[in-house]
Amino acid sequence: MASVRNKINPLLCNLPYVLTWRRFGFRTICSGRLGFAPSTSPSMADTDTPVAGTKVLETFAEEFEIGSRKITLETGKIARFANGSVILAMEETKVLSTVASSKGDAIRDFLPLTVDYQEKQFAQSVIPTTYMRREGAPKERELLCGRLIDRPIRPLFPPGFYHEVQVMASVLSSDGKQDPDILAANASSAALMLSDIPWGGPIGVIRIGRISGQFVVNPSMEELSISDLNLVYACTRDKTLMIDVQAREISEKDLEAALRLAHPEAVKYLDPQIRLAAKAGKQKKEYKLSMISEKTFEKIQNLAKEPIEAVFTDPTYGKFERGEALEKITQDVKRALEEEGDEEGLKILPKTVDTVRKQVVRRRIISEGLRVDGRCLDEVRPLYCEAGNLPVLHGSAIFSRGDTQVLCTVTLGAPGDAQRLDSLVGPSSKRFMLHYSFPPFCTNEVGKRTGLNRREVGHGTLAEKALLAVLPPEDDFPYAVRINSEVMASDGSTSMATVCGGSMALMDSGIPVREHVAGLSMGLVSEVDPSTGEIKDYRLLTDILGLEDHLGDMDFKIAGTRNGVTAIQLDIKPAGIPLDIVCESLDPALKGRLQILEHMEREISAPRIQDNIYSPRLVTSKYSNDALRRLIGPVGALKRKIEDETGARISVSDGTLTIIAKNQSVMEKVQEKVDFIIGREIEIGGVYKGIVVSVKEYGAFVEFNGGQQGLLHISELSHDPVSRVSDVVSVGQQLSLMCIGQDVRGNINLSLKATLPRPKSKTDISVDEPVAPTSQEVNVWAAIEDVSNELENQGATVGPETNDSTLKLATPAVLIRSAAECDEEEKSDTLNLKGDNGSQSASKSEKKTRILSSLSESGFSSRSAKKSKRSKDAILDLISDDESEQKHTPEVGLHSQIGSDKAPMSANKLKLGMRVTAKVHQIRALGLVLDLGGGIRGMYRFEPGMKRDFEVGDELRVKCSSFSTKGIPVLSLVKEE
Repeated sequence: MASVRNKINPLLCNLPYVLTWRRFGFRTICSGRLGFAPSTSPSMADTDTPVAGTKVLETFAEEFEIGSRKITLETGKIARFANGSVILAMEETKVLSTVASSKGDAIRDFLPLTVDYQEKQFAQSVIPTTYMRREGAPKERELLCGRLIDRPIRPLFPPGFYHEVQVMASVLSSDGKQDPDILAANASSAALMLSDIPWGGPIGVIRIGRISGQFVVNPSMEELSISDLNLVYACTRDKTLMIDVQAREISEKDLEAALRLAHPEAVKYLDPQIRLAAKAGKQKKEYKLSMISEKTFEKIQNLAKEPIEAVFTDPTYGKFERGEALEKITQDVKRALEEEGDEEGLKILPKTVDTVRKQVVRRRIISEGLRVDGRCLDEVRPLYCEAGNLPVLHGSAIFSRGDTQVLCTVTLGAPGDAQRLDSLVGPSSKRFMLHYSFPPFCTNEVGKRTGLNRREVGHGTLAEKALLAVLPPEDDFPYAVRINSEVMASDGSTSMATVCGGSMALMDSGIPVREHVAGLSMGLVSEVDPSTGEIKDYRLLTDILGLEDHLGDMDFKIAGTRNGVTAIQLDIKPAGIPLDIVCESLDPALKGRLQILEHMEREISAPRIQDNIYSPRLVTSKYSNDALRRLIGPVGALKRKIEDETGARISVSDGTLTIIAKNQSVMEKVQEKVDFIIGREIEIGGVYKGIVVSVKEYGAFVEFNGGQQGLLHISELSHDPVSRVSDVVSVGQQLSLMCIGQDVRGNINLSLKATLPRPKSKTDISVDEPVAPTSQEVNVWAAIEDVSNELENQGATVGPETNDSTLKLATPAVLIRSAAECDEEEKSDTLNLKGDNGSQSASKSEKKTRILSSLSESGFSSRSAKKSKRSKDAILDLISDDESEQKHTPEVGLHSQIGSDKAPMSANKLKLGMRVTAKVHQIRALGLVLDLGGGIRGMYRFEPGMKRDFEVGDELRVKCSSFSTKGIPVLSLVKEE
């Protein structure tokens, strides 16, 4: 290569090093850009001094282990300009958390803390599926994870620190094994420790699961899916900051054990953060704190304390009356300060008055044990429950506790209506959704309705977790459910009121939930020693008001059933609460929850039976994928057309069709359209709607059940005699017909008269005509197959010798013949009847074998056919040795002429009313096969209650009373005079 380079430009080899590009630290020009050289010159190769163009990143890391998982904290490599930045890694999941603070001294009376959590799809090597191929607005999971980080870190900022702070957590990579939310919370704590922002951390956040009764620290996503507990616990070294629980009715004793285990495990996160801050942290900056001077505070306190005490000691005040009275006191103090010209007092007046209110309320609770509304500390507010107040909806309920009122509604949907989740971990969809809405009018305010609200998402998710524990398994109840909670009036604990109202609405909708779920909020008022910061005295409050939530120390929401806890959310205002106090509040919460459950059970104690006209209908059935493709149509056009015409929802998955309709009438319309397009399993006794496609002299051919054809014989048109088929039906007419069986030619036999009311008759014999199934109450959740089986079991009459299951015609076994083919076969059969007896006798065995084989392939046998009343004619036809020769039409016997009774019998001599002597050829369960001579067989049906002491060979005097549908003579006994 050196020789080639010399030939190309020999001058480059003779230049001194001082004049080369590398001497100035530049590479050769590449792609039109210049870059810094990564390597040193030959003269500096042996020195350790970094040269120009070399960037040295100083990184610091801490490694430790929690719950058998290795965890790493690292800083200095990424996001160096942020006030504090940390990368926390657990296995292959890594999360970056950064902190920044504003430099201005804006006048505020609150801490403007913003926590943003983001999961971008690059973390799992996926391009977003959105139109712009970018991540859109924050998803629900991102908002919830942001709240999970915000709740434990907010109480640790010093009082009076009102500078804007922003914490941003981003998932850099995810292996899908670990949930990044816990990592983001601990990384945010470490970033605050490294920054110069005053903060009272660090904190540790841990997740605890329980599998087969054993607690698991830092469970993986796979372990969490089979766990009956999902506990997220945050704490400092000696105090609890935040608790978030989703459980499947865990007892208070087991929950306390889990909390006791979580605290020491979470503390393991603290020392690594302290060590990392000692190596790479910044010195905390002196920020200006918005503090109230003692002189100004005492002046405002003297003006406002007595009027405020008068308001808070009067339990007759309602929420708004109390608020108006307190606002009037504030305005009176404001006028007094304006008269004195106290500008400092006017600036901090709202905050100071609020502090005075807090002191008055807390002192009265601790010293006297009385609350603002006059209740005792463990007393629940008055309750009001009403289920089914909106009967048009699938389910509805109103729940009121004091002045807090919530309206909950339930809407049922097909499995395809489940919410799709686009998160890095966890399931891809969820079938149960609870949406919580907090409109401005519920607090008598004016406001704008915007997009997703962090508070609304958090409260709705808490109630969703609480109710999810009592829903039936997805295998038993594979339908989507949406609860919508509308807060009608708010005075504290609207999320727990949503749990109560949602539980009643679920039962009102008929969903088979196991039992009710109720919830309430526990509060805390404490007295702290100023010198040590320890709690000297405290009181626990059951079912707190909104004012007690604002002026108290704790909002501990606990929801559950009689058997245990299903959801918990703990938020606090001071910098931690001892775990013993938290565990102590579990017992009064259980007592209050049981009181609420009693009121709810008085209103509705079990899922309703949905039998009214507004009840939803859900039906699931199985089809082949080819049939489902026909139903969907090109680009789903046919499916959408059915949905638009009926208002129902159709969901299609692999081999499963789910239909949800608002009521039974809509369901029938949808099933009619679906059956006409793809059909369903044909059952004897099943009623189907079809269209007449052709009319013949002997009957009509009807298309039904997804393009199949059946024969409606003239004898099945009406209970009365019909002379012409066209008098009853016509081409294109739509009919509701019952399937009564299948003949030897493969045709499905249909009956119109079986669906019509039967006229009263003295000689009505039950075996002559098929009996339509009686109507019954159909279970709302039953599938199509189940309902059909129940109807069939009621409609079919099973003989004493029957042990098999109810007859069904499987669709593939049915041989459909067109009208033209049937006409051609009848012509050939008629010609065979006119042939010589020798040829007929020669083919008897062959034809009988063919008929029996055809019946066997179609799923029919002589024994199974006995089970249906509608197939008795066919049974008696089959028992004749010469059955294959009797395929002539009924008109052959009706219009024939005979000469003498003593002449040899033949098919063209027998007519109605003719008396003959016959021998018993065979004895069957339903009647006799009689030999009329000349190879002619007839059938005689046993009459009810008659003696059946016949023997083969007995001679009977009979007369021809009618002919069967295939021309077989039906005989009756002649009484000798």
